[in-house]
Amino acid sequence: MITQQNTQEKQLSSIPRRSTHKFRGHAQNVLRVIPLGGVEEVGRNMTLFEYGNDIIIVDMGLQFPEEDMPGIDYIIPNISYLRGKEKNIRGIIITHGHYDHIGGIPHIVNRLGNPTVYTAELTRGIILKRQEDFKELPKLDIEIVKKNDTIELGSFKVTFFHVNHTIPDAMGLAIETPTGLVVHTGDFKFDHSPVADSPADLSRISQLAQKGVLLLMSESTDAETPGHSISEKTIQENLENIFKDAKGRIIAVTFSSLLTRIQSIIFLAEKYGRKVAIDGYSMKTNVEMAKALNYLKINKGTLISISQVNGLDPSKVVVMCTGAQGEDKAVLMRIANHEHRHIRIQKGDSVIFSSSVVPGNERTVQGLKDTLCRQGAKIFHSLLMDIHAGGHAPQEDLKMMINLTRPKFFMPIHGNYYMLKLHAELAESVGIPTKNIYIPSNGQVILLNKEKIWYSREKVPANYVMVDGLGVGDVGQVVLRDRQMMSQDGIFVIIATIDKQNGKVKSSPDIISRGFIYMRESKELLADVRNKVKEIVEESTMAGHPVNWSYVKDNLRDKIGQFLYTKTERRPMVIPVVIEV
Repeated sequence: MITQQNTQEKQLSSIPRRSTHKFRGHAQNVLRVIPLGGVEEVGRNMTLFEYGNDIIIVDMGLQFPEEDMPGIDYIIPNISYLRGKEKNIRGIIITHGHYDHIGGIPHIVNRLGNPTVYTAELTRGIILKRQEDFKELPKLDIEIVKKNDTIELGSFKVTFFHVNHTIPDAMGLAIETPTGLVVHTGDFKFDHSPVADSPADLSRISQLAQKGVLLLMSESTDAETPGHSISEKTIQENLENIFKDAKGRIIAVTFSSLLTRIQSIIFLAEKYGRKVAIDGYSMKTNVEMAKALNYLKINKGTLISISQVNGLDPSKVVVMCTGAQGEDKAVLMRIANHEHRHIRIQKGDSVIFSSSVVPGNERTVQGLKDTLCRQGAKIFHSLLMDIHAGGHAPQEDLKMMINLTRPKFFMPIHGNYYMLKLHAELAESVGIPTKNIYIPSNGQVILLNKEKIWYSREKVPANYVMVDGLGVGDVGQVVLRDRQMMSQDGIFVIIATIDKQNGKVKSSPDIISRGFIYMRESKELLADVRNKVKEIVEESTMAGHPVNWSYVKDNLRDKIGQFLYTKTERRPMVIPVVIEV
């Protein structure tokens, strides 16, 4: 079940019925824009556009858990607002195939009545491949659209335009609404000499903008980076310098979805007479799919199995794999830890990190580089030379998008508040009036007509919905707090057998400690706890009277917890188990 926080329910219930009714009466003149995720954060992208009885949804992504969310697989948007409105959904539009834009689909689309998904061919393939892990769900209805296509969805007419990203088939959207034209960039950058892709269609964007853009919604992920994007062609040229000089094997590590970089490395391997072994489930899956759909060009005989690597001259081999972030079970970490079945680092190997380090992973990645270096590898990464560029527009690209579209109103999206604020300042610097710039928050309803944009007093549920295994939304803040407590101070279980005749503990209580103390070295503390348990039980029970066992357990939990804190200044989770005999 998808849960929502009580505070948000109160916010919704506090909206006067009269004002809501009044708004509905004017709904035909107002466009409602509602981010359910993707602002105030990086990931979980999902935005609703609502006009009258028509709704379209742009993207449906996931977000990976933060450090204080032990056990959580990922987080998806809250769709509570759409309950009862399923018949109004005219379609779901997916801008590209990264998980922060498609990852929520298996958990959400079926709950919305399985509306049609509109997206490009490669994105469709990635969505369907992921859907294979959810065989119990109904088949998705996906229609392929191409750049420059136009589709009509109720009150909305959506035209697609091509942008560059780290994955092919990335598209921006020009959404014609009865109130005016809204441009949604999706994730983008401008690359005038890309690899295995065509440049972003600047003329198309400019042409669409000639109709007059009422609102530009532009991504902000790289808003703090100055300058223009580094071209993939430049990155390929720098990678070629490594290929020219490398005497041993080349082990290239990048994101599994970074197909443009994968294409560059395959092209260079073919140019310099090297075979390519691809390892890592997600990378092999993406390469196979992209090759089948002709998004990757690979000569016959270039690809080999990872098991064939050791039988070849090291100077004739490229291993391309996952693990650029130092993930425990990813290929590169298994190689470094001597856990890989076929590969060990040899002196003379060149390891290329063609990726950025995700914030929070710096220490792990540095440790991985140290390990590889000790084993004889030569390390190349983006701080030494330009062998990686992200897929997000830096400041000059962001300003170019604003200048191409010249919107009346501007809304930064896709990023933490700091990124959104920086992007808003960039918009102001190129001439967008401050009063026409709106920084959204998740769940905020933004209203728009031909003349103005404003925040509604209404706020819809947009809290985290956490996915843990097969559970969706059944892990809330209370469960998270319990997990945090156990991960920080451990658990302390007390098993007390009590004589129901006299209310006394029959024998010495059993104690189990996990993650709190080492019991063999804490005998004095354990003896004190056992005596304390006996005292508390006898205080909480009276011979000859019915015993309130809930009261006994609560008393044990509270008083033993306080006692342990006074002795250790730590607060484990205390779990009392009372057995009546």
